[in-house]
Amino acid sequence: MNYKMVGRIVGSVLCLETLFMAPGLFLCLYDGETDVALAYALGMAVTLAVGGFLFLLCRNAPNTFYAQEGFTATGLAWVAMSALGCLPFVFSGQIPRYVDAFFEMVSGFTTTGASILADVEALSRGLLFWRSFSHWLGGMGVLVFLLAVVPKTSGGSNLHLLRAESPGPSVDKLTSRLGQTTRILYGIYLALTLLDIFFLLAGGMPLFEALCHAFGTAGTGGFGVKNTSYIQYSPYLQNVTTVFMALFGVNFSIYYLLLLGQVKKALRDEELRTYLCIFFTAIALITLNIRPMYGSWGETIRHAAFQVSSILTTTGFCTVDFDQWPSFSKAILLCLMLLGACAGSTGGGMKSSRFLLLLKSLRRSVRKALRPRSVQLVQMNGRTVSEGVLGGMNAYFAAYSLLILASFLILCLDGFPLETNLSAAISCFNNIGPGLELVGPVCNYSAYSDLSKVVLSLDMLFGRLEIFPMLVLFSRRAWSRTL
Repeated sequence: MNYKMVGRIVGSVLCLETLFMAPGLFLCLYDGETDVALAYALGMAVTLAVGGFLFLLCRNAPNTFYAQEGFTATGLAWVAMSALGCLPFVFSGQIPRYVDAFFEMVSGFTTTGASILADVEALSRGLLFWRSFSHWLGGMGVLVFLLAVVPKTSGGSNLHLLRAESPGPSVDKLTSRLGQTTRILYGIYLALTLLDIFFLLAGGMPLFEALCHAFGTAGTGGFGVKNTSYIQYSPYLQNVTTVFMALFGVNFSIYYLLLLGQVKKALRDEELRTYLCIFFTAIALITLNIRPMYGSWGETIRHAAFQVSSILTTTGFCTVDFDQWPSFSKAILLCLMLLGACAGSTGGGMKSSRFLLLLKSLRRSVRKALRPRSVQLVQMNGRTVSEGVLGGMNAYFAAYSLLILASFLILCLDGFPLETNLSAAISCFNNIGPGLELVGPVCNYSAYSDLSKVVLSLDMLFGRLEIFPMLVLFSRRAWSRTL
């Protein structure tokens, strides 16, 4: 283990986090909230001090970088960002308990949107901005942004960082140069965010609210600035957000293909087709099921489409209390929580690509049982999927199932209904936010004990980082100097 390289990366991330916290401080000063601004500045100072100390201590680290360091640095960086990024909430007294503030910040960076706040509107605008901006940062990943400035390494590749932080069963560069790949990803991300802001402003949404909601939509996070989420906004604004949530759930490589003019290749992508098929089928089924609850077909389709887009992409906004919907519709939403968006998007969940590979692997197993001597290959988009990827997928599902089961059992110690605890574990692990019953779209997670909040915070980190970078942190072998 190259400890100094890990320390330098974590220190760099914390220094970068301090820079990203600055807009919230300026907004506090602009609003004349001097006390909050001082608390905010103190939080920034502590974050910068820790990050600067780590960077200076490890600045002479040898540039040897392997998967071991990539996974460890990624896991540590996300824990450190959340642990220090929550300090402005604590120092200002607006979320006085550290466990609650940590939960809120983890939820922000992991783009989950689960909250312990009963009254979101009581927060200062500066803290609301930082809370929502954390979604935007976590959506694409702070380390992906940092890759352009991390020193060139020897003995390994910065691609280990990209693979550790990016969602999906496998991650490759879009171009031959990693720095160029990260710039393309962030360029697409920024362009879509600005386009979303433009359409929200066109619908009459105030600038501050448009920024915060665009950050939540882009990162598929779900933190809003109103206690009622999207319920009080116009049908136009709800429809705009429905479309953009769905767009941010698409693999960003699809947009890169479109920019290159390879439209047919993009539309033939099997994961995209699976994602769209699930999306429209769920809308149709829920629309038919909830039609008697609303006055017109248009209103019914609007609410069904918004919630399907919100849950499938793991964003978490809501226009209605879907916990009041019939059991069939809630069951569909629960299934969508498990599936999630596309790999290479800002969405969470298991990803449509894994779901498709699982079906193909199942078909191969059936065919292999019928013809044991035949050679059966699993293909995606005309390319054979390696046994390494399939093995990794199986390991992911095993860890995924065990971690959710363990979390569910611990949550049950608090004595809440089974549906509440199960949906809370699934929702946090898949980075969605709202669950059912006591953690439904009009409720929050404040009633859980400190132990449960820590467990749910770990669930959010495990889910956002695709399990393995976090598991590495608990592996004694990973911390050894030699593998």
